[in-house]
Amino acid sequence: MANRYDIFQIKNNNIVPQRGNVLISEPFLDDRYFGRSVVLLIEHDEESGSMGIVLNKLLNKPMNDFFPELKSLPVIPLFQGGPVGVNRLFFIHTLGEIVEGSTLIDDGLYFGGDFDTIKSYLMEGNSSEGRIKFFLGYAGWSKNQLEEEILYNSWLVSKADKSRMLSFEGELCWKKTLQAMGNKYKSWANFPKRPFMN
Repeated sequence: MANRYDIFQIKNNNIVPQRGNVLISEPFLDDRYFGRSVVLLIEHDEESGSMGIVLNKLLNKPMNDFFPELKSLPVIPLFQGGPVGVNRLFFIHTLGEIVEGSTLIDDGLYFGGDFDTIKSYLMEGNSSEGRIKFFLGYAGWSKNQLEEEILYNSWLVSKADKSRMLSFEGELCWKKTLQAMGNKYKSWANFPKRPFMN
């Protein structure tokens, strides 16, 4: 007998994850950090596991609240990057040429580097929008863990769109990322979170 959820069953797209890809959670994943999330893979190694940043979980406190020198600047959004290291600040950006210690992720998108340079850049009046995005915490997977989750259809793997990765969207980011993958996945974006609660 078919499971009543079969009509909503998703299937992964068989793309092997690598640094610079994004993971898109399946529509019914019920998790505080990963439900309807888009995760940028910062590292992926078959031996040591994976590290990622959840891109679309906006926190209710901006960066400005944590750094007195940024108080007078326009609001700089802060996102929940994942359940690990939630007291640590991480950031992605497009400023690799001026931020020492940055790691190239893909296509002009960088991770980390000298935070003082980032602060100076902002205090000079430059906007963070489309250039820098800040996170508390990250997501981590041990060896083979991510591959198993993909095998069980918890995630789709896709190439990152730099402009979307740096946008300040919340759940809309998840929907747009799915829709950009083509007609096969557009319907997922409209699935209710709990289809049998209606």
